This record gives sequence, C-alpha cells and structure tokens, in this order.
Amino acid sequence: MRNLFIPLAILMLLCLLPMPFGYFQLVRFVSTIAFCLFAYRYYRERNETLTYTFGILALLFQPFYKVALGRTIWNIVDVIVAIGLIVLFIYERKKGSKETRKGGTNPVNISGDTVRSNTMEFTLQGRLAPDELIYVASEEDKDLTDQFESHPEVLEGWGRMIGFQIIYLPLLIKQLKNKRVLQYRAPYLNDAELLNINIGNDFLLQYLEDPSDKSKIKQGFIRTENIHRGDDGKDKATNRFYPLSSKSGEPLADQLHRIGKQIANERGMNERALESQTIRFNELPVGNAADSPADENFSQEQQEETIDELLEDVRERINKLRKRGIAEYVLEQLIHPDNRLSRLVVTKDWKIILLDYNNMEIKMEPLIKAIYLLFLRHPEGINFKNLPGYRDELTEIYKQLRSTGLTERAIQSIEDVTNPILNSINEKCARIRAAFVGQFDDYMARNYYIDGPRGDAKRIALPQNLVIWE
Repeated sequence: MRNLFIPLAILMLLCLLPMPFGYFQLVRFVSTIAFCLFAYRYYRERNETLTYTFGILALLFQPFYKVALGRTIWNIVDVIVAIGLIVLFIYERKKGSKETRKGGTNPVNISGDTVRSNTMEFTLQGRLAPDELIYVASEEDKDLTDQFESHPEVLEGWGRMIGFQIIYLPLLIKQLKNKRVLQYRAPYLNDAELLNINIGNDFLLQYLEDPSDKSKIKQGFIRTENIHRGDDGKDKATNRFYPLSSKSGEPLADQLHRIGKQIANERGMNERALESQTIRFNELPVGNAADSPADENFSQEQQEETIDELLEDVRERINKLRKRGIAEYVLEQLIHPDNRLSRLVVTKDWKIILLDYNNMEIKMEPLIKAIYLLFLRHPEGINFKNLPGYRDELTEIYKQLRSTGLTERAIQSIEDVTNPILNSINEKCARIRAAFVGQFDDYMARNYYIDGPRGDAKRIALPQNLVIWE
C-alpha cells in the first residue's frame, strides 16, 4: 500500500497549478478513498497516531461536505500532506529493507523443508512476552527431549546469555506439580486430577492462524515479533520460528549459539557478547532440576502460616516459573480451563463451606463472618452509606454466632462497622477478601468476597443458585 504514497503526493502537488475544477473534485474523491485505506491499514497495525491522522485527513478531503479554507490555505495543506506522504514512503521503504537485511524474508531450512520466511501468525492467545522463547514441536526429537529434561540448566544458561526466558512446557508442568500451588490456583481439582495435569510441546500449535503451517514446524523456538489486527478484526501475533534438530549434523550448542546471534540481529542488538561465548554442555553447571529455586517445595512443617506468607510464597513460585504472555496463558489454560465456581454452604452451625472445592472451609472471626452473612442475605448489594439501616439485622446475626451473648465492646463494634463515616467496614471487607484469597486464587475468589465500584452498592457476585443455607 505504500506504493500509493508517491502518486497521491504528486496529485496533491499538481493542485498548486491552475487545474480545471473537475481535477480538484477528482483529487478529493481519490484522496478520501486512499486516506480511509491508510487509516484502516494502520488501525490493523495498531498505530494509533497514523490511524487518527489519516482518519482526520479523510474527513478534511471528503467531497460531500466541503471544508472552505480558501485557495491559499488549501495549497499549504496540499504541500504539507504531500511532504508527509513522501517522508512516510521513504521511512517505510527503509524499514522494509532493514527487515530484509536482518533475515525476515530469507529462506529458513526447517528439518529439510525450505520456508520463505521464519514468521508465522498465531491468534493473540498464543503471544509471547518480548523476552520469552518457547520450545515448540509437532513431532518428537527424543535426543533433544532427553537433553532438555535431564539438563534443564542448559536452556536456562543459554536464556540468560541472550536475555530471554526459555519455556520448555513439560518441565514447566513438572515444576508446578506441587499440590499446594495447584490447589491454590484451582481449588476444584481433586488428587487424581492433580496427577493428570499434562501438556506437550505441541500445545501452542493449536493457535496457528494457518493450520497448514504446522507441517513446517518440527522442533524449535518461537518468539513474538509484533501484534497486529487481522482482516477479521481480531488481534494476531506474528511469531518468528527458529528450527532446532539433533539430526541436522550441527552440534546442538552451535545451533543455540547461531539462534542467539540471529535473534540479536533481528532485534538490532549488540551481538559482541554472543560472539565471545560458545555454549558447551559440559561447561555448564549440572544439577538436579529439583534443586533450583523454581522447584523448591513449600515448607510442609509450617502448619500455621499467615495469609500474607502463603500469598507471598505462591506469588514467588509462580513468578519464577513465568513472567507474562504465553507462560501466564498456558497456566490459565491448564488450571483455569473454565470459571468453575463452587457451591457455598452456610451450615447449621454457621460454618462457610465451599462444597465443590474439596469441602474447603472459609474461617472468619464472628464479627467478620456476621458482616459476610449480612451481604450474602442481600444479593442486590448494600451501599455503605445505608449501613445504619442494617444495624439491627447485623446485630441479630452476630448474636447467633456468639453463644456467650453480646458484650458492650461487641455492640460498639457493630455500631462502628455500620457507621459510614468510619473506615471500619472497609477494614472488615478487606479481611473477608483475605479469608478467601488466602485459600485460593483471586481469579475465582473475587466471586465470593464483597466488592463493587466506588460509590455503588457493594455485593457478593456469586450467583444465588450456588448459595445454600442449611
């Protein structure tokens, strides 16, 4: 489409000459159509500046409701637009040449198949973070698999050298197979389901925009080059593929070194550090994968951990296994395949049980639980400014939770929490949230605690058909 820039610029400059009236009308029609096409193109490429620029130009030049600027101002506009089109043409031409020199359109040999480019489109769910490389394979290379699984530090060391996080999916799952971590992320999983969580190196290939591209991928790494909007209006990720094979005749260490150099060239990075290093498996420290920080188990001796300690442990463990992008997406697909909510049971003795989360009990102090039960009774929500009107109801609930009756201090606490001027209700709601988030991921916990926009009624989002009062 950039080839239209120069002809359109010439049309603009010819407007400076004493042309017939029909010529100016033609320029308006042609320009409006061209600017609309340019705006759509840059909208797909997520370039907001040029999208708005060409959109405004299309409105300015449209012939249906003419903008009266006068001949002199129109001549100035024509010259500015023409110069802008020429500059944009030169910029995009240089950009295209630079990408070609970096190897973006050079043939790539993938296990004997020659492909015109090492770029392939994926739906956006399959995107990577800018500093992630993920190993993908449509068929097994047992030598590679054995090498990676027996010596994961090889990939970790190479990743550190080139500034990337290397994601090898089967190892990721093995590292995640800690019961406490998985059940925190997906409380509905039972012991048998925990053992069956698995993923293969072909997981990401289901998100190929063109399924026929799968035949071009044997084994190798992919990284995201850019995100753009497709013809169907949905975002796509253009991922580069770097083939790897134990049967190519080239030592695996040399292949990794070459891939690192290629990525450095494509990203315009300084490859001097890469040139000065050669990866050799026997030079890298060999250790048990279970000894790595990412594979340390939670302490089983600590029976009484605070909520903050538990959350920090989980956050640290998850963050060591991924940063964002595909790693996070893979985790969500594995352990959040759906938003599987549990039934919430309020027992006769006022226990709060999540029936479908392995009979998980949510423990709260009496006043905190009384507030929670009050909101649970009012699915329409309660505005904090109206809390004084619920004081008697809250007092009755609180009486049933306290077998010893209400003390003066307890009564004062109820008055404080129903006083919208004080911050007591916000503190109690924060503790309710902590009671749930301390047991399982906020991804689903948000359906159970009290929440709502500032100034609006606060409510519990859990559907009422999932609430059971014994």
